[in-house]
Parts: sequence; structure tokens; C-alpha cells
Amino acid sequence: MNADPDGPSYRIAVGLEYDGTRYSGWQSQPHAPSIQDSLNAAFSSVANQTVQSTGAGRTDAGVHASGQVAHIDTSAARDDHSWLLGVNTQLPEDIGLLWVRRVSSKFHARFSAILRGYRYSILNRPVRSALERDRVWWVHQPIDHERMQEAAQYLVGEHDFSAFRAAACQARSPIRTISKLTITRQDDHISIYCWANAFLHHMVRNIVGSLLPIGYGEADPAWIEAILAERDRRRGGITAPACGLCLTDVVYPPEFNLPSIQA
Repeated sequence: MNADPDGPSYRIAVGLEYDGTRYSGWQSQPHAPSIQDSLNAAFSSVANQTVQSTGAGRTDAGVHASGQVAHIDTSAARDDHSWLLGVNTQLPEDIGLLWVRRVSSKFHARFSAILRGYRYSILNRPVRSALERDRVWWVHQPIDHERMQEAAQYLVGEHDFSAFRAAACQARSPIRTISKLTITRQDDHISIYCWANAFLHHMVRNIVGSLLPIGYGEADPAWIEAILAERDRRRGGITAPACGLCLTDVVYPPEFNLPSIQA
């Protein structure tokens, strides 16, 4: 069925996953491949009209997603299943739709979100991984994740996170609310889960890089509280590599009736 440009407009919400290794990030770039451009091209092909997508989060170059959400507007009439199958056939193998839902025009992938979750993955062992090289940060020095967990609790709640924002961050306010920050270990793998209402540019990666000296035993857990209070990015730790970061969750009000994916 061809799209009627003068016909009614539909808003479609989609959940997607991607391996961000070979992309410049979510955001469309003029001279580099992006997730958004790939999604736009796939939807435009199926809709037989130009389609632009809006994402819940602008993941950086090399960052992955298992629960990204986006929306598009189109006058092309398709059922959810047809969109899902059709768009997936047009996407590259490292990007895939997980679900499709028609939603009301009140829904906005970015502004309707009330909670976002990221997972940062560290491989902590003496030797690197050939299989996980693009999905984890390999750290060979022993890490005490329980010390990191103790320190992380200073960051829970509403704070000025200026000490953990990138210099290029364009957010109007550095105030964010972290609702939960947990650090767990299974064998050689350390997982850092962070949930917040929104994130600053490089916020999770800067938090991870600042927690690591505490895990090494080079700083006390309370050091993270001092960094937070000083609001000076130069006082914190390094920015952890992009490869270990994955957007796992975007949560919306129940009224939109969207699937919840937690990974």
C-alpha cells in the first residue's frame, strides 16, 4: 500500500537494539554512519515516503543499546507486525527492531520518558577477551566492586552532577536524579547499573571512571562525595571507554502501554 502524503498521520513508537561499534552514535551525522540515519532509511523504504525518527537517548559513538526507544510520524498505513518485519529486512544486521506500537500524538520518545537505565560492563581479569572486545572495558588490575558499591550510594538522589558531565555537554541544568545505582560481580564480569530521570553527556562513563580508583583501593569511598560536592570535572576520574556502555531501559507512563525491556 502506498503512502498518501495528504492522508492522516500516524505516530509509531518502536523499541530497538543495536551494536554501536561501527556507528558515530545515535545522532544523524553528515559524513559518518549513525543509528538514526539507518533507522530513517529503513522506515522511509517501507513507508514509501521520507521518514524522520526521534530517539529517547542520543547514545555516543561506540555505545550500544538493548532497549532504545524512538518514534516516527507517517501517513503510511501498516499494522504493527508489518512495520516490524518490513523495517527489520531493511536494517543492517547490527540494528534491529524489537517491537512496534501505534501511539497517540501525545507520545514523544524523548520528552515522555520518565526513567532511563544504562549498564556499564567491565571485564576484570589478567587477559583481554577476543570475543567481548567491543562490549566491555577490559581492566586487568584487581577491582573490589563492593568498595565501588559503597561509594556509589553517595550519588543516589538529586544532585548537581557538574563533576560528571563532559565539557561539551549542552544540557541547560546539571541537576539530575539517580534513583538507583548498583554494582554487581559475576566471576570476571562487573556490571554497573544506573537509573536516572535523565543523563548528562558522558555522565555514566565519568561516574564509572571515578569509581574505579576506589575499586583499586587508591581512594576511600567518601572521595566520590567530595568530587560531587566540588562540581569540578577536573577533580574526577577518567572517562570510561564507550564500548562498555549500553542503554538498557527507557520507561514511560503506563498510559502509553509500551513494552518494558530490561537487560
